[in-house]
Amino acid sequence: MMNATQIKRIRITTIAAIILLLAVFVISVATGFASLTPEELFRTIIGQGTPRENLILFEFRLPRIFVAILAGMGLAVSGAILQSLTKNPLSDPGILGINAGAGLMVVVYIMFFTVETSSFLYVLPLFALAGGMATAAVIYIMSYIKGEGVEPTRLVLVGVGLAAALYGATLTLSTRLDMEDYSFMANWIAGRIWGDDWMFVLSLLPWIIILIPITILKSNVLNTLNLHENVSIGVGVNVGRERIVLIMISVALASASVAVSGGIGFVGLMAPHIARSLVGPRHQAFLPVAALIGGILLLAADTIGRVVLDPSGIPAGIIVTIIGAPYFMYLLAKK
Repeated sequence: MMNATQIKRIRITTIAAIILLLAVFVISVATGFASLTPEELFRTIIGQGTPRENLILFEFRLPRIFVAILAGMGLAVSGAILQSLTKNPLSDPGILGINAGAGLMVVVYIMFFTVETSSFLYVLPLFALAGGMATAAVIYIMSYIKGEGVEPTRLVLVGVGLAAALYGATLTLSTRLDMEDYSFMANWIAGRIWGDDWMFVLSLLPWIIILIPITILKSNVLNTLNLHENVSIGVGVNVGRERIVLIMISVALASASVAVSGGIGFVGLMAPHIARSLVGPRHQAFLPVAALIGGILLLAADTIGRVVLDPSGIPAGIIVTIIGAPYFMYLLAKK
């Protein structure tokens, strides 16, 4: 049970994270190649903007902003699940190769189908999910030791090696694409948020609003699975079934997120760590905070990328990697 001080701390942290997300949201809306002043932004939000201001806000900015927030939330919760199930603080869907598996299926889809079809937005996440699931299965099998479960060090080594191989295969297949599709795939690999239409938001939204609440409802299960396996069995948890369900949720969140946002890593590594340091290890407390921090990280990275090199911009994945790679090495040395 949490005492009053812990509950107060969790509430304050959650409110602060929401306020920070709103602040980054406003900054992201108001900055860029075609900027809006705070007055113009407020006027447009209440329905009194000019056609130019409406176009900038509702057609250019908001869809991309919402994709960044939703994808950041999905990647953060996915990473939190993986870290808890594997008891490995270095677990992340990007580092373990799940994003790379999803990316390989994205390029396979583009090779045989066109990105212009109306079903593209909804079929692509399913292809990415298949790639992510297959990759997760291979990593799990190769990292599992009978009687001991998943060995954390082996998990990271297998994941990093498999990710490198899959990215190599993705790049090789990308060279067979025509110029337009190759440009799309190159931007995807770099982590450029390419979903800048409301249809992309609608294609990602169901995955986030369904799977993240399910994960939070399974907080007690994650709390027990984070302990020794015998403890989980002792309190009546069906370890095998719950682990499979949660792994599927984690892979689905990561695959759907990167299918729309691009090959972005390290958000799923950093956000759960930051959330745990702020509110503690109980999943009821840190999962919502991790989701908010994930949204903040990815939206801030995309905004920085747009402002630093306007109008073409720097892909958000590169900005996140600049921050996340040193953080990963720090954790690797520490743990």
